[in-house]
Amino acid sequence: MRLKEYFQKFKGTSTPPPRVPLTEVFWSFIGGFLGVSVCGLISSYFLEPRGLTLFIGSMGASAVLVYGAIKSPFAQPRNVVGGHFFSALMGVISYKLIGEPAWLSGALAVALAISAMHLTRTLHPPGGATALIAVIGGEKIHNLGFVYPFIPATLGAMVLVLVGLLVNNLPRHRKYPEYWY
Repeated sequence: MRLKEYFQKFKGTSTPPPRVPLTEVFWSFIGGFLGVSVCGLISSYFLEPRGLTLFIGSMGASAVLVYGAIKSPFAQPRNVVGGHFFSALMGVISYKLIGEPAWLSGALAVALAISAMHLTRTLHPPGGATALIAVIGGEKIHNLGFVYPFIPATLGAMVLVLVGLLVNNLPRHRKYPEYWY
């Protein structure tokens, strides 16, 4: 079967998601900008001079959920904070146990992170990136060792949630979180 025929087979089997109202786009933008800015400012002024960081890629992915998909189970505080913490912990453990080759310790980190998040009911997809960053993040991240689950993983997640509590509850039509437990 040719590629064109393959895709035509599925043509029209589903519809795209509805457009998001511009008010949702606006509040998602405000939340994403403020949440990531606060993480960046705290990192730049307080943490990086001490060899720490709060600015890792998975926080950007979490911002998408916390400000753009506020009703999603993955965006709830328990999942955001717990997911990053347990994933970071599994990433550090994997790196300390295996180190190189990075493909092996990275694969173990992500697999352990998924398992830990499932077992703790804190599934948060950006946690997979947090685990992988513990392995591939370079010397700066590796030097953090078991500090990494706390700073940047948990602290960054907490900052995003706190900004989410403020921004997502300003308009009457938004409510965050859906649940805490």
